[in-house]
Amino acid sequence: MIDPSARVHATADIEPDVSVGQGTSIWHRVQVRTGATIGAECVIGRDAFIDEGVTIGDRVKIQNAALVYHGVTVEDGVFIGPGAILTNDRYPRAITSSGDLARAEDWAVTPITLRYGSSIGAGAVVVAGVEVGRFAMAGAGAVVTRSVPNHALVAGSPARRIGWVCACGMRLVDGNGDPAPASPVRTVAGSTPTSQTPNRSRSGPGLAKEHLHDPDRPP
Repeated sequence: MIDPSARVHATADIEPDVSVGQGTSIWHRVQVRTGATIGAECVIGRDAFIDEGVTIGDRVKIQNAALVYHGVTVEDGVFIGPGAILTNDRYPRAITSSGDLARAEDWAVTPITLRYGSSIGAGAVVVAGVEVGRFAMAGAGAVVTRSVPNHALVAGSPARRIGWVCACGMRLVDGNGDPAPASPVRTVAGSTPTSQTPNRSRSGPGLAKEHLHDPDRPP
């Protein structure tokens, strides 16, 4: 069902049994496959591909030429940049071990979940089986091969955590105004934290949880 208030460009290919929510815009040459669900107030950019059975929440932005394959779940408020790819097969092969063309029954879908408010940068690849946490951010061109904690900033190939971001998308800083360290800062009970101790006033859930005394270290 396509909500009457949704705007679907004439060149978009919307297969049967697709749900499109109130106020959503679907632009030129978008393909949305059967069984996909797109929430309210979303923007789906030109040439994007939404595969069979994909679930997309409300207020999601999917930019031009992004590819979102079967098995992906996108929660509310997620950003998927232009040319980003969300895969679904950890061990892709065109043929079976006997040389026959691989069919649907010859491989298993490995799902991806993008949690509330997360962002996937332009040209990034999210490998099957990954969960990207709430308000986490994958930089442009990143290859995300493992799950990303809430509020983490990852970049590179393979993607590594390089810092933390707040809900607004800005990078978190320490008490000196420098980027907060990617790794947890550990302090010994009773000692003075180093100058790299993250600024708690801007820490966010992911950072605050990791700035703890280490009970396994001797005093």
